[in-house]
Amino acid sequence: MAEVEIHTGHGDSNDAFGQRVGIAVGIIGILLSIVTILGHREHNAAVVRKTEANDQWAYYQAKKIREHNAQIGAVLLNALAADPARVAGVSAKLTEDSGRYATEAEDIRSTAQRLDEESKHSERRALRLDVGEGFLELGLVMSSLYFLSRRRFFVVLGGIGAAAGTLIGALGWLS
Repeated sequence: MAEVEIHTGHGDSNDAFGQRVGIAVGIIGILLSIVTILGHREHNAAVVRKTEANDQWAYYQAKKIREHNAQIGAVLLNALAADPARVAGVSAKLTEDSGRYATEAEDIRSTAQRLDEESKHSERRALRLDVGEGFLELGLVMSSLYFLSRRRFFVVLGGIGAAAGTLIGALGWLS
């Protein structure tokens, strides 16, 4: 019976530079996963803030409609009343409601505008994190090409890409 030899070695195990490149690729992978997760979370935050802003704008519209309806009610009541003294109380209440709705609408409008700005800020942060992610992916792939070609040139390019991705990602998160 013939014996089968199985070789488990993956090249020259004495390649110290290759081992350092392997560790660097692992670190780049960790940084890539962090920036990717932060980018995804920021995209979700932008969507949530935009949804909240849209809800506030709908609430603002409802208040403005109520304000307008109260104004119309007061005008019609005064115009069609045979006895102005009888409708004075109701007319005053409608005018008061109209003013209250206008004040509430302005508060809601400022909240909606703030949430819109927060959403835009989150979108800008997410874009920076996405660009950082792209450069980290580039760095990971370029560095990994060392194992196929044994050319240090790829490690240098990968290091530059990974450094750029890390910097862009960090600046994106801190912005």
